[in-house]
Amino acid sequence: MSERKRVTIPIRVEPGTDLPAAERTAVLEAVNQNRALEGSLLPILHAIQDRLGWIPPRTLPLIAYELNLTRAEVHGVVTFYHYFRQHPPGKQVIYLCRAEACQAVGAVSLEAHAKRALGIDFHGTSGDGRYTLEPVYCLGNCASGPSLMIDRELYGRMTPERFDDLIAADAAGATSAAATSAGATRA
Repeated sequence: MSERKRVTIPIRVEPGTDLPAAERTAVLEAVNQNRALEGSLLPILHAIQDRLGWIPPRTLPLIAYELNLTRAEVHGVVTFYHYFRQHPPGKQVIYLCRAEACQAVGAVSLEAHAKRALGIDFHGTSGDGRYTLEPVYCLGNCASGPSLMIDRELYGRMTPERFDDLIAADAAGATSAAATSAGATRA
């Protein structure tokens, strides 16, 4: 009688067990807090980005597993919406309004100046890792355009000169005071 050859059957491990602890925790907390919502994927992705600053591509399998979705479905949503970052942002994110009201009062020249001053295009991060520049299509500050937001601070009546003053002040650690003295208004 011949011996049977032993066959090893691989056991599929739960996705995400190899993630850094902060990423795994952020995903699981976001899922647990939002799972019961109708169409929970978007609130979950927002919560993850709020916690981590971006959506690491390596977290997508765990998100999909937890929501019983395919990786392709999660990847499709993350890549469809420009708001979701797939790379770590700079220390500060500058959101520049591109809506018509802001464009009518100088946002086009502000955009060109900001890109030149930072040495990046939209969705890029400056070489020193300090700033990420993102377009946004309305900040709700139309009466005080052109507007931009740095992290969660909204500034109106922004000009290229005031932008330079704001960035210089930020580098010196005095963003708010210099922006106000330069004439930019906080909304």
